[in-house]
Amino acid sequence: MLQAETLQLLCLTASSGVPLFSRGSSKQLPFSIIGSLNGVHMFGAGHGAQLASCETDQESRVVWGVFQDSLMLIAVSGGGGSAISELQLHRLLENVWNCMVLVLGQDELANVRNVERLKRELRSCYRLIDMLLERINDDQGFMGDLTQCSDCLLPSHSSLLQEALDSFAQAAESEFGCLLVHGRVAQATEKWWSRLTSQEVVVLSVLVHSLSGASSCDYPVFLPQGSPTVAIRLLSFQLLPGVHVCILCGPKPSLCKAQNELIGRFWSTFAENLRSCLEQAERSTLPPSVNLRWDIQALLLINRESRRAVTVCPRVRSGAPSQATPLLSSARRLELLRLFYTFAVTRYFTSQETSVSSASTTSEDFSQGFTHVPVQCYLVTDECKCYALQNSQHQLFVLMDLSVPTFALRNVATQTLSAITAATGF
Repeated sequence: MLQAETLQLLCLTASSGVPLFSRGSSKQLPFSIIGSLNGVHMFGAGHGAQLASCETDQESRVVWGVFQDSLMLIAVSGGGGSAISELQLHRLLENVWNCMVLVLGQDELANVRNVERLKRELRSCYRLIDMLLERINDDQGFMGDLTQCSDCLLPSHSSLLQEALDSFAQAAESEFGCLLVHGRVAQATEKWWSRLTSQEVVVLSVLVHSLSGASSCDYPVFLPQGSPTVAIRLLSFQLLPGVHVCILCGPKPSLCKAQNELIGRFWSTFAENLRSCLEQAERSTLPPSVNLRWDIQALLLINRESRRAVTVCPRVRSGAPSQATPLLSSARRLELLRLFYTFAVTRYFTSQETSVSSASTTSEDFSQGFTHVPVQCYLVTDECKCYALQNSQHQLFVLMDLSVPTFALRNVATQTLSAITAATGF
């Protein structure tokens, strides 16, 4: 029996089923269950069936993923009211694999020569894997693990910070630079957005965030899609507690040279701007110039072209009438936002964001011959009203108060999208 309120990740060799590690819930699954989860998958594969997921009558979910015909990852989510969608579990497996490639390289994982040695090397991935598991149910508003878009902060002084970042990266002989504030991308160079895949940006952001205790580091990384077999250097520097700048580069510059000569030269005059970013990050991912309606409980805005996203979960109601109901907890609102995103993209906004391999949830059945592609949808629950819309450039998912009339949901969402994009150019 699977225990309630558990989330565990298992890694085994695909050919022999040897367990390599288990992360997640403090109460480990019995070896017999691990063997059964591996055995049922191998039985299906031996009969030409691919077992991707299953759900028990206790609302527990299990998903399987085999990567490079070498390693099998299994995610097990218990019931007990923990609402983790199948899509999110599939994305978890993909992100964990990308993190393992990022740290160890694809060759080391695809060709398992010594199981015990691989077990030891995989320990260097534990911190990243644990952060991915924590983000599934945290209240910090990170959605990149689910959306596969970069979690972003839209700073007020974006042009000044962008100029500083471009100049710093050029002096460091790199075209790939990024400024992170509390784990969110505040600015990045053009090549960072155009040449790196969104999945690579997500796991790189998680890696830099995991190294936040160090003032600087020189870390070899493998890009899961761009350079899975050849390591490149990731240089990361803490400008202020919570603010990091990083570059991807070759043999030059040395860590010492970059820290002693370039950091002070390009960033010392921007200390106040960086502090302003930190203060903004404590309040919202949007700049103060954007004023949201008081009855918006949370929102997720995705730029489909650049694969960037901002998540907003207000801590207090600004301008709310005295009779307004109290806000739900941040954790609950973000959980509802994740569930609504999954509901919309697996049933209506089906596109490159949700392939068959990523989610088995079927789309709504439309009448035969009806070719309409939905661009808006809504959902009314006991806790809030939800509305989503998409166009060629954006997707917006909004949670609103029950007091908002259902017929007004579309107008509120449309006006919110226009207000954010007009003020930020996002």
